[in-house]
Amino acid sequence: EDDTEGLSTRLSGTLSFTSHEDEEEEEGDGASEELEEPPQAPGAAAGTEDGGKCWGGEQGWGTGVTPGTLMRWWQWVSAAERPGGSLLTRQLQELWRRSRGSLAPQRLLFEVTSASVVNERSSKYVLYTIYLIRSGQFDKAPATIARRYSDFEQLNRRLRCRFSCDMASVAFPRKRLRRNFTAETIAKRSRAFEQFLSHLHSIDEIRRSPEFLEFFFLPDLQAAQRLTCTGMYREALATWANAYRLQDRLGVCNSGRFLLTLAGLAVCHQELDQLSEAHGCCEQALQLLETQGSHPLLGPFLQAHVHLAWKVGRDKRRSEARLQDLREAGLPLQQQPSLKEYLIKEPLE
Repeated sequence: EDDTEGLSTRLSGTLSFTSHEDEEEEEGDGASEELEEPPQAPGAAAGTEDGGKCWGGEQGWGTGVTPGTLMRWWQWVSAAERPGGSLLTRQLQELWRRSRGSLAPQRLLFEVTSASVVNERSSKYVLYTIYLIRSGQFDKAPATIARRYSDFEQLNRRLRCRFSCDMASVAFPRKRLRRNFTAETIAKRSRAFEQFLSHLHSIDEIRRSPEFLEFFFLPDLQAAQRLTCTGMYREALATWANAYRLQDRLGVCNSGRFLLTLAGLAVCHQELDQLSEAHGCCEQALQLLETQGSHPLLGPFLQAHVHLAWKVGRDKRRSEARLQDLREAGLPLQQQPSLKEYLIKEPLE
């Protein structure tokens, strides 16, 4: 029995990415005439807890802004500028600068862009290609994954074991005994998987869970590691880069997996004689490791950065000083693996 027919209906009303304040604004018609306290700046109510990057400057407003909120903000600013208004221009500018740092996080969209039937010796299945898109932005190089029904089914099963209460309201398309490869079924499944991932991403605890996150980027990390170990650096570089974009979209750019991704990028760039790019990856990693003195990748990244900085003519004194601090702290740098050796030995499960 297939239940994808009613999936859109059951999920309608559950995927909300606006704040409670915005919902109240849409229900009410007018703004309060009292101006004792300024209304909240557009997008400030939503925060940045979902890990997405905030919009700011010339990029535009976040997704939580409604016309009612903007109208309230403008009415308040206009009232303050009238004779007797309580705020000076300088204070308004300062408040505006503060509000820009708390704009609403971008919504992450999941779009099935293609689905193809794959015939193997012992099996036949549909492979769905999904783009991860930040709303309101154009990505020159999209973050993509390719998954089959069994991959989604495994994710659903793992999340229901750990988050049984949260998953009670999440619908998942059931298996069918026949007609699995018709265009109609594939189209329904594509829409169902888009809504399934969007629903999961809207739940805070699930969105941050290793089960959900690694569904997206762990297969790419494993494939990139295999390609790097076998010396297929150009193919590995493309896979490491996609894993980088996936983690960036999901907002996990400060994890150990992300540091491993930067190590993979640095190694492949260096092997392909793209030394400036490799140097940039090392610099980004060292910024993330700025406050850590015992991370296993700190020594390898510092040594790689010193070597690459010398090659491309960049300043390497800070990295040399940090290496000296590690030596004085008793760290045996001679026994430290290189970035490439670390990649080969690091288990990815």
